[in-house]
Amino acid sequence: MTASTAHAQRFREFKMPDVGEGLTEAEILKWYVQPGDTVTDGQVVCEVETAKAAVELPIPYDGVVHELNFGEGVTVDVGTAIISVDTEPGAGPVAAPAAQQAPQAAASTEEDAEPQGRQAVLVGYGAAPSSTKRRARKPQPGVPAQPEPARAALQAELNGRAASAPVAAPAAPVTPAANGAGAGHAGRPLAKPPVRKLAKDLGIDLAAIVPTGPGGVITREDVHAAATPAAAPSSAEAPGPVSAAPAEPGLVDAAARERRVPVKGVRKATAQAMVASAFTAPHVTEFITVDVTRTMKLVQELKQDPDMAGLRVNPLLLVARAFLVAIKRHPEVNAAWDEARQEIVYKDYVNLGIAAATPRGLIVPNIKDAGVKTLPQLAAELGDLVATAREGKTSPAAMTGGTVTLTNVGVFGVDTGTPILNPGESAILAFGAVKLQPWVHKGKVKARQVTTLALSFDHRLIDGELGSKLLADVAAVLERPKRLITWG
Repeated sequence: MTASTAHAQRFREFKMPDVGEGLTEAEILKWYVQPGDTVTDGQVVCEVETAKAAVELPIPYDGVVHELNFGEGVTVDVGTAIISVDTEPGAGPVAAPAAQQAPQAAASTEEDAEPQGRQAVLVGYGAAPSSTKRRARKPQPGVPAQPEPARAALQAELNGRAASAPVAAPAAPVTPAANGAGAGHAGRPLAKPPVRKLAKDLGIDLAAIVPTGPGGVITREDVHAAATPAAAPSSAEAPGPVSAAPAEPGLVDAAARERRVPVKGVRKATAQAMVASAFTAPHVTEFITVDVTRTMKLVQELKQDPDMAGLRVNPLLLVARAFLVAIKRHPEVNAAWDEARQEIVYKDYVNLGIAAATPRGLIVPNIKDAGVKTLPQLAAELGDLVATAREGKTSPAAMTGGTVTLTNVGVFGVDTGTPILNPGESAILAFGAVKLQPWVHKGKVKARQVTTLALSFDHRLIDGELGSKLLADVAAVLERPKRLITWG
């Protein structure tokens, strides 16, 4: 058996799986293990966020964690090894494959060095502990080569370690390259991780900064200086008239008070879905204002009903039931448009999506076969769905296959809105805030509890008449909830 085969059999690599339907990447949110920890088959080792939900990943091996290939916050492609496990921890050392025996320092750069005592968890991040050799750096015009003692001092500084012996100062100060960028180092500029993060937050390109730190290292002050527009050169530095206009007031402070956050995960998927839906399905939105005083009274009665004990009863539950009853009366609205086959797919089941706001963004899990569930069953599943979504534990399967959606904008005090269809669905109903308003009831103006509903639908599937009937029926049920029995 070759060393490569033995190494592969002992050190098993767990690859990022496709935890959804056709997902291509996922972000590592949290590691639950560290190198040296013992793990067992089925133990959850990390939590990842896909474009649909946060998912916990179990390891399929017994053994000891050998290496975490990526750190938290890193987005990894499906099929990429994220962790390796030593399945024979007591078997002694095993020769690494030939491809791994070369000094790892040749694949690392000075700016990627980690402080001693901190676990290096990113691929290619940090110097190999078994080698201190560095690859030769190409000389650049106008920049004197750094003597080996100076290079050792720089390495010691970046590693957070004191040099083992006094180190001589550089023979000559490092000067910027002729073009003013690059600071005379091969590849990426030298900078510690906190400085890199600062530059990224401020939107500054490190390659464009002239370093002032020892050995050509970019400092925090260098980054802040680069974020501030340079003043016009003095007359001594630039003879002749200077026509540059002064910087506009406020521009200097604006860059320091802005944050840039990468678009990824649920937020990225939501944005892509909404754009695709808005520019694919022709949306029509209709509105209706309705007196829901009787429905609100029924909510209070159901809270005292023994059959609903332990269940969350709220107005959204009855709006969901009213929506399902109206769809039952107009089943042709429950359809999908198949663009590839140029067909309309009518569905004899209703998977009711519930739009849920979470810290990671908007997600729309759905209740499978919601149309055939009893009110207690619907209440139980609605409660579980919302709780799971808030915890960030919604499974990808729970967010696929929806047919229509209900969104509660009233919980934010909003009267109504024009909701955008969830891709592949035919309709979405927005439930606005319930407010006490003057209303004509039995010929007299009285204070009644009133709300506004908004129904958006795909005009390829649902014409104005059908959409109007659906919305009117939802309102009729909420106005007189006895229709839940007579129509349901």
